[in-house]
Amino acid sequence: MDEPPHLRPGRRTAAWAGGLLLAVPAVVTCCRLLDTDAVTPVPQLLSFLPWLTVPAGLAVLLAAFARRRGLALLAAAVLAGTLWTLLPYGPDTTTARGPVAARVRVLAANVEYGRATEALIATIRRERPQLVYVSECDRACGRAVTGAFAAELPHHASVDADGSLGSVLLSAHPLRDRATVPGAMGMPGATTDIGGRAVRVQLAHPLPPMPGRVHRWKRELGALRDEAARRAPAPLLLAGDFNASQDHAALRAVLDAGRLHDAARLAGSARTPTWPLGSPLPPYVQIDHVLVSDDFAVRDVRFLDLAGTDHRAVLADLDLHTGR
Repeated sequence: MDEPPHLRPGRRTAAWAGGLLLAVPAVVTCCRLLDTDAVTPVPQLLSFLPWLTVPAGLAVLLAAFARRRGLALLAAAVLAGTLWTLLPYGPDTTTARGPVAARVRVLAANVEYGRATEALIATIRRERPQLVYVSECDRACGRAVTGAFAAELPHHASVDADGSLGSVLLSAHPLRDRATVPGAMGMPGATTDIGGRAVRVQLAHPLPPMPGRVHRWKRELGALRDEAARRAPAPLLLAGDFNASQDHAALRAVLDAGRLHDAARLAGSARTPTWPLGSPLPPYVQIDHVLVSDDFAVRDVRFLDLAGTDHRAVLADLDLHTGR
């Protein structure tokens, strides 16, 4: 039986609305499945990928209401693809071998131009990490944290600069072979001895993928990828504000090149958002990470709110194995 004429305009409107709702999830999910970050606005929209299941699901309902079989099948395929991308990236365990050589607590925090310095100091005193990676730590922040922990974390590698350009890496263990990965913002690194093993510790803070400088974001994540590949398969702890989530091909390339694992993924919290805090929107994307090589097992990961910054800090409890 033909539908009444007065219903047809409503179904046509539903079909158009479903098609429009489907456009962004289709393009972004396709780029994710093809392992590319493409160009603006795809890198920015990839940060919202889990939330694109909402318009994709609405598109399925509208296409079904409109009785557009082809559109409904397409919408269902896009929804299925988007849901598939929500799976955590990478294996759920490392292949760490041998007995535990040392237990390590790592803290990674972006203190937003140094504004969360006091909160960071209080957190370090409470949690007592052995390694601390601090992004957007300006000169005053650097002096404050190194001075406050001259006894507990006496060793540091830093890039001393103003605003978001400064970074500092604090360690309870002596540091050597200090070097920085090239980037607009400071990314210091060094080698330390933990439990009788030489471990490379590297801070990550590439530029964000803002329109007009996505190419620089890719280049700086590429530099981190090259550093990770150069260090593999030796023990490596690469942590900080990556300005990228597991949905960005540039971050997945870092993981793959260095044979690294996201500690949050291993702890079962791969999708816990770390940014932005204190904005009209609730935190919706995880861009702060602690990445570990296969020499480590993860005991626990927690996400901490620090007053004064728009990032959650990542606190990871790790076991470093002997490898034999």
